[in-house]
Amino acid sequence: MATQRSIVICGGAFAGLALALAFRQGLGADIPVVVADPALAARPSRDPRATAIVAACRRLFETLGVWEKVSDSQAILDMVVTDSRLEDATRPVFLTFAGEVEPGEPFAHMVENRRLIDALVERAEAEGIDLRATAVSTYDSRADGVTVTLADGGVIEASLLVAADGARSKLRERAGIATHGWDYDQSGIVVTVGHERDHHGRAEEHFLPAGPFAILPLTGKRSSLVWTETRVEAARITALGEAEFHGELEKRFGLHLGEIKALDKPRAFPLGYFVARSFIAERLALVGDAAHVIHPIAGQGLNMGLKDVAALAEVVVDAARLGIDPGQADVLDRYQRWRRFDTMAMGVATNSLNFLFSNESTLLRTVRDIGLGLVDRAPPLKNLFIRQAAGLSGEVPRLLKGEAL
Repeated sequence: MATQRSIVICGGAFAGLALALAFRQGLGADIPVVVADPALAARPSRDPRATAIVAACRRLFETLGVWEKVSDSQAILDMVVTDSRLEDATRPVFLTFAGEVEPGEPFAHMVENRRLIDALVERAEAEGIDLRATAVSTYDSRADGVTVTLADGGVIEASLLVAADGARSKLRERAGIATHGWDYDQSGIVVTVGHERDHHGRAEEHFLPAGPFAILPLTGKRSSLVWTETRVEAARITALGEAEFHGELEKRFGLHLGEIKALDKPRAFPLGYFVARSFIAERLALVGDAAHVIHPIAGQGLNMGLKDVAALAEVVVDAARLGIDPGQADVLDRYQRWRRFDTMAMGVATNSLNFLFSNESTLLRTVRDIGLGLVDRAPPLKNLFIRQAAGLSGEVPRLLKGEAL
């Protein structure tokens, strides 16, 4: 029979909390699930950012009973892609996407992070998941289990430890798992903007020489911006006073939505690409940013992490139902085989897109604009891209199809 020891998840953000709920749904209350993260003490969440949740991941949240609790989600109803220089008087549209993957189902929603985190915590508490506002300080894995020691002195005997503790994962480091990748010498500036006119659910991606400038619709007359610049330029822009920042913003945003105003302080986040050389170690699995970080050019970072969650939950639940220890090596190896190749492929794709679009080359601009125009005139190819962007291509885990474990 499968061991009844706990499963411990280090990290209480989107991936960690979603995984805990997936385990509870599939395993029931017989196997305790513990989520450890000092950030769980800071509730309600104050995270000012917003995230695009693609259709597959919305299905996951629906299946876990979370989506109905998320207030202020904004459907992305269509999307336009332009390619221009900053000084160009007009920005010609090269590619448009309708926003549905199925009739009545938008390919993505914009959600404010704090709303989603609070909904996940509320659901986890209702399901009796053990939420601990402390860190995992160390662990000792063996063939038959893993002993997890918490920073508050607690000790948990577990069958599986999951690292959902972000890009600078302490658990990944302790396991001796190396990463490979590179720094882009770019930063993503994130800021919420209010505007005079309604966006009507339209998302915009403007490819500028420094990188993509994405305008993503929020509820009301607001949008979330993800704005790529070189590190030096991003530092300069975010240090500007209000009037000077408005000038830089207006040059890129334009006036198609009327007067605009930054609603919070802009913040810059360094951009890079890395993938862990292994997603597993003895009694340990990596998910989300602990396993991979990619460029935000395709908006897939969080959604890739939730695909990890759905895949790991499925292999663990399937094993437990067969009486197999969910933390043993062959179970975790199935998870790694499922997710690592897909992650590498997405990383290569986003890196290639960043190279193709974040430059001043006239030749590359001509090539990419011809390519965008050809895609725009090929409905089957556009549909393929939409399903890929929505997380519904390839071997899709059950939760991302909207099927309960």
